[in-house]
Amino acid sequence: MADASAHSGEPVLEIKDLKITFDTHDGDVHAVDGVNLSVHEGECVGVVGESGSGKSQTFMAVMGLLAENGRVEGSVKFRGQELIGLAPKELNKIRGQKMTMIFQDPLTSLTPHMRIGDQMREVLSVHNSAEGEAANALCVDWLERVRISEAKRRLRQYPHELSGGMRQRVMIAMSMLCNPHLLIADEPTTALDVTVQAQVLDIMEELKRETGMGMALITHDMGVVARMADRVHVMKDGKYVEEGTADQIFGAPRTDYARMLLDAMPRLDNPDREGRPSISPAPEDAPVVLDVDDVRAWFPVRAPRESELVTPPRTPFGRAARAVFGSPDIPLKAVDGVSFTLRQGETLGVVGESGCGKSTLARAALRLIPKQAGSVAWLGRDTDQLGREGLRASRRDLQIVFQDPLASLNPRMTIGASITEPMHTFEPELTAETRDKRVRAMMERSGLDPTLINRYPHELSGGQNQRVGIARAMVLDPKIVVCDEAVSALDVSIQAQILDLLISLQKQLGLAMMFISHDLSVVREVSHKVMVLYLGRVVEMADRDAIYEDARHPYTKALISAVPVPDPAFERARERIKLEGDLPSPLDPRAQLRFMKSRLSDDPGVETYVPKLLEVAPGHWVAEHDPSAGSPGLSAA
Repeated sequence: MADASAHSGEPVLEIKDLKITFDTHDGDVHAVDGVNLSVHEGECVGVVGESGSGKSQTFMAVMGLLAENGRVEGSVKFRGQELIGLAPKELNKIRGQKMTMIFQDPLTSLTPHMRIGDQMREVLSVHNSAEGEAANALCVDWLERVRISEAKRRLRQYPHELSGGMRQRVMIAMSMLCNPHLLIADEPTTALDVTVQAQVLDIMEELKRETGMGMALITHDMGVVARMADRVHVMKDGKYVEEGTADQIFGAPRTDYARMLLDAMPRLDNPDREGRPSISPAPEDAPVVLDVDDVRAWFPVRAPRESELVTPPRTPFGRAARAVFGSPDIPLKAVDGVSFTLRQGETLGVVGESGCGKSTLARAALRLIPKQAGSVAWLGRDTDQLGREGLRASRRDLQIVFQDPLASLNPRMTIGASITEPMHTFEPELTAETRDKRVRAMMERSGLDPTLINRYPHELSGGQNQRVGIARAMVLDPKIVVCDEAVSALDVSIQAQILDLLISLQKQLGLAMMFISHDLSVVREVSHKVMVLYLGRVVEMADRDAIYEDARHPYTKALISAVPVPDPAFERARERIKLEGDLPSPLDPRAQLRFMKSRLSDDPGVETYVPKLLEVAPGHWVAEHDPSAGSPGLSAA
């Protein structure tokens, strides 16, 4: 990283006493209140803080993208030129060319009905006057520089045909087409898997080093800041409460708020931190509450042939119509033979990249989707033997907490009504007074003020709504709770509170939990056992310490290696294990042999070999893989 003291001369970006006020029905809202910041060539400045602190609004004002009800005061200079009050025509000569921005969600930032190539050529046409073959060559060059395979073919694809990581790389390529002097990255990796996040951060660091551009990184992830930033500004309630070099902020924070952000961050290298509740060991003789044996959940998919993917549509209905009417069904093996047991008071962490089958496995285990094979037993009862009424009666003991609480709560129901609803279904004999008492008691246990009982979801924060979802799931005292990415969308401080709440409720109620997440540091903090999924199959399973301290499978090693640690010195010296390319398509039967290529056959008629799951130590299971894939050879136990 660059030494902040070494920067001299005029900064690329200089913000002085910036204030942003929004006119609302409830009066003026002061989103940003007098911040100062500078970014020099070749340095990365991190801006961290919780949602609502004013991070994004600061840089939306820099780009001239504030909402119409926003007012700006102060000064924003780019290369010495004042941007506040600059006419849009003059501002357009700077933004998009010399100053660019990557937004958090690439799918909403890319135009869905335009091909990738058309969108990239549009940038060049507006800012660089490049057209024709010269524009195509530049687009292909930048897609290749951000490590997108088959770049020429990608130019003809639409955003929905690319994975999240590839869309984010397209956004980076588009932002770099005109060789900008400043790149603003607003939560560029929040929604990405850890391996894709690591690749994107590597690309951004490499481009910064090669081009000498300045970078402003907006995030709430202290691990990402430790990895990328030279200097850090900590933002709270529209103000910078602390600033300094990355080593100063992480090594000796001066404010309670900065210390709180660091303490709230789950750490892969220290799961049992002082001051945080730790999980209690599950008794070895605890009863099994969920037994999943060789479960398979497949979905028939009509996929276009490879030739159709690269050939422009020639029918009125386009490529999609030919995919539906002209291709045979092929099975998408979302879950392909997974087995595990879950005991009372135990948490099983389920990790893996998007598309590996985590959520599908949970839904198959809860009988929310049909399975094609295997068996599932709840509390010792095979669900295949339960009739419709038996399944319905058993469901009171199984609950799920979803990723987006606002989307899973009825917006027309009060908080109290949402928490009460399960009791109406499973305990209709209760009086209204008894239900009200239980709801209020559950709200208190979930960290919610009972006075909020008559509020609606839109009147609560994201963290409060997640607590409502947890209270709703816990109000019937269930035996099994599935948390499906239940904290991934929350700020680190709110995330820490929710994790503490789940650990506390597990101790009080003796819950068994299945905790699904792509964040391995969070999984280690709450889980007794960890199961790693890759394209619908288990590649490694062990207790939480063994899988992090003695990972055997190369995929597990790569996942662990990709997780950023909030320690700049450690991040600078760290050597990472990298997997080349993106996750293969689950429709490709050969993809399972990515780590066992010695079993690949060139004959398409030969049935694909399925790697066996082997016990390499008591309770530690690892899928077969080639020694050359990055781990010692395995032998059957």
